[in-house]
Formats: sequence, structure tokens, C-alpha cells
Amino acid sequence: MTEEVHNLDNSNIPHIFHIIPSFAHGGVPIRISYLMNHFGEAARHTLFSTNHIYTCESRLNDNVYYRVPNIENADQGNILSRVLGYRRILKKYNPDLLLTYHWGSIEWAVANSFAPLCRHYHLESGFGPDEANGTLLRRNLFRKFALRNIDGIIVPSQTLVNICKTDWNIADEKILYIPNGVDCNQYAVPPRDGIIPGFIRRKDEVVIGTMTPLRGEKNLGRLVTSFRNLISSRPDQKFRLIIMGEGNERPALEKLIDDYSLNDKIFLPGHIDDPAHALGWLDIYAISSDTEQMPNSLNQAMAAHLPIVGLDVGDIKFMMHDKNKPYIVKAGDDEAFTEALIELSTNEKLREDLGQTNQQHVRETFDQSRMFNGYADVWGVGHSS
Repeated sequence: MTEEVHNLDNSNIPHIFHIIPSFAHGGVPIRISYLMNHFGEAARHTLFSTNHIYTCESRLNDNVYYRVPNIENADQGNILSRVLGYRRILKKYNPDLLLTYHWGSIEWAVANSFAPLCRHYHLESGFGPDEANGTLLRRNLFRKFALRNIDGIIVPSQTLVNICKTDWNIADEKILYIPNGVDCNQYAVPPRDGIIPGFIRRKDEVVIGTMTPLRGEKNLGRLVTSFRNLISSRPDQKFRLIIMGEGNERPALEKLIDDYSLNDKIFLPGHIDDPAHALGWLDIYAISSDTEQMPNSLNQAMAAHLPIVGLDVGDIKFMMHDKNKPYIVKAGDDEAFTEALIELSTNEKLREDLGQTNQQHVRETFDQSRMFNGYADVWGVGHSS
């Protein structure tokens, strides 16, 4: 693999080495892109995706200094040889700060844990389906070992703050809570024709939607089934469902949609490059996940003036204004999830009131400026104005 270098010609600014399981379009890579773009020429980056997917590069501005490194065969062999290989890479690139993201980067954390080579912050934003119902003991033990000498751990949810303390024994002073933030003005815009391929808004219809990677823990089958039940309960109303995103669950979703004979009512348009101009086509934002922490898509949906239907996992209910909390139902309760969809789908005034409340709530609580200032301290760059 040949090393790719993008504008990396300034050695007088902090050098940050990011290790992430994937830099495909999704919540965490998008957040990293926002941060890299915001701080621009104030930092330079080495960015390594362990699955070698970098599609989220398309979101990076031209003034971002970064490289995709050539690690050669450092990720080959047994765990000892891999850890030694990763340590060799860290010595070669000599960053000022190592940022490791999620379980998929944990061996890199181990590599820096012996006589640390640089400052190191670990970031956790959520879990896959194997830890949807609780963290795994063997992983917790390995995390304790890998993270024993970190400078800090960054988490976006109070649920994760508690997990850091109880499951991983991270000292309080090393836990940094930085909630996800959103550019409220960017998402408070009208929808744009053609932004969702094949979709044209019809008169008198209610459009439900979500924006998420198509992965198992997102339980999009629950959303499709609830949508089918909604249609059955209100045969005289017009409804459509839009699921924006891409991932390995697409074939299973397509089969389920076909089995339900809903191909004319459910859109799977794939990844949308400009979600700010797509969310405005929705009347309701629905999140059907079995596990989440603080999904930034909810901030975006609230900024877009949408009411939210979801399940009480991670910080989802905590994120909501009190008026929207009744529509965040008990985790795993598919019937209640459907009933919440039905109630909002059949009450236009309620949708409008909740959308207005949510838009004001996200401006007051989760504006991106707070997130930028939190990361500025960690990255060693100037604060947001």
C-alpha cells in the first residue's frame, strides 16, 4: 500500500494519529470529519482505518492536513507481533496525540500502554450487536489492561460515563464527557428536490424516516414491521418510509420489504451526501436501535424541526425534551414503538408542536460549539469562537 498524503506539509502544528475500525460513512467518522474540518489548518492528522475503508474522506475540506499511512504488515501475525508492529508504526510517525476509537482499535491502545510514546485518549461512542445487552466480561478485562495508562477517555453519553466507572474501572478524572453537537443552522433548512433518489413528495401523505448505517444493532426490521402495522391500522391514510444509509443488512431488509409487499411504500436510497436537505421531507424521525449511546442523527433530526419516535436505550431519552419523552418507549417493546408511530402519524398538530420544541431544545443543549470547545482542549488546538 502506498502512503497517501494530503497537504501534510506543516510540522509546527499538533500531529494527531487516529485509529478507527472504519472510516465509512457513519456517525463517528462523520463527527471526526466535522472536527477535522472545523480545526482545519490548526492540526495535522494521520488517519488509519483498520478495515481500509475511507469513503468518509469525501467529507474532508481541502484545507485539512492528513495522511493515510502505510503500515505494511504490522497488522499480521499473532497478537504480540501485531502489538509490536503497531508500536513500531507509532514510533515511525511520532504523533503528539494518539486517538483510538472503539473496540476495533483496542490493540493499538495496548501498543501505547507500555511506556507510552505519546498522549493517548480513547473514544467510545457505542457497541455492536454482541454488546447490545451489556458489555462482555472478557472485553472488559482486556479494556482495563489496554486503557490502564491512557490520559483520558472521551464519551458522548452519561450511560457510557457509568460504564467507564463500573465496568472498566476508569478513574473519574480521566473520564471526559463531550456530548455530540450539531450545526443547528445547517439542518434548519428546507428540503431539496431530488436529494432522495426516486422520491417525490405526494399530497396528504405522512413520511417517516431514519438515517443510519444498515447494521444489525439498528434493528431496522423492527421499523419496517412497525410501519407495516401502522399502514394496516390506518388503511385510509397515505404513509411512506425512507431509510437513508448503507450497510450489510440491506439484503435482509430488501427481502423483508418484499415479503410485506411494501416496495412501493419504503425507500432504501442508500447514503445521502447532504442529509440536511433530505430531513425536511420527513414528518417523523424514527430510531429503532437495540443499542445506542448518543446518536448525532437525533440532534440533526431535532435541528430539522422533527418529532422523534424511539426506544429507551443509551442516552436517547436523556437527549429528548420532556414533551418528546413519552414517544421514547421501553427498550424492546415493539408494540409500544408501533403505537407511538401511530399516535404521531395521526396528529399533525402534535407533530408540529414537538418539532418546534425539539428545534429549540437542541439549540439550547447540543449546539456544536460546545463539542468543538471540548475537543479543542484534547487536540491541543484553539477554541471555537
